[in-house]
Amino acid sequence: MVVNNFVVFEGGDGSGTTTQLELVRQRFEKEARERTLPLLWTTCEPTDSVIGALIHSALRGSITLRAETLARLFAADREEHLFAENGVKDRCSRGELVISDRYALSSLVYQGIDCGDALPKLLNEAFPAPELLFFFDIEPEIALGRIENRPVREIFEYLDFQVKVRERYKALLPWYEEQGTVIITVDAAKMPNVVVEDVWKELKNLPIMIKGSGAF
Repeated sequence: MVVNNFVVFEGGDGSGTTTQLELVRQRFEKEARERTLPLLWTTCEPTDSVIGALIHSALRGSITLRAETLARLFAADREEHLFAENGVKDRCSRGELVISDRYALSSLVYQGIDCGDALPKLLNEAFPAPELLFFFDIEPEIALGRIENRPVREIFEYLDFQVKVRERYKALLPWYEEQGTVIITVDAAKMPNVVVEDVWKELKNLPIMIKGSGAF
């Protein structure tokens, strides 16, 4: 099942998903001053919930969890993100545009590498697919060069792992297309101000963006 009005940004570490989410939010706000656009909710996974905070601690290496435990935590966080009151499903159903920095595909990619395909697939197979998914594609060497000066490096931010991440994204994207999701691959090696124009070109053609549904 596809959730209309739901857009997801996916890509390896350093691919710019978080930067693009903020640039799109700014562009949306600017455009909304000139014409009617739907309400926008930008969000991310892991979320800022209690479960999400535990995941972030594991990703930073502050606590050590088994790969299988982390996979289950991601799924629990996603369940709340999607189905809780005022979550993704609620907002999309009432005509808001929701854009999330990462979603279920991230689990199939990252946790699939760490603990095999079976558990992430089982945990995530019931989650609906987004209407539109952007894959921010970039050579892992370039991506990691962007984040080498971060004060805290996460447990997946090393080259061998990120090479596998890119390969798995490319292998799994066709599955989402089969569910009805529109996949847009973006050259994430470009400058951020150029990438956001590529993203906006696709976003503005969504049915919800064309008809609008209220003030920003």
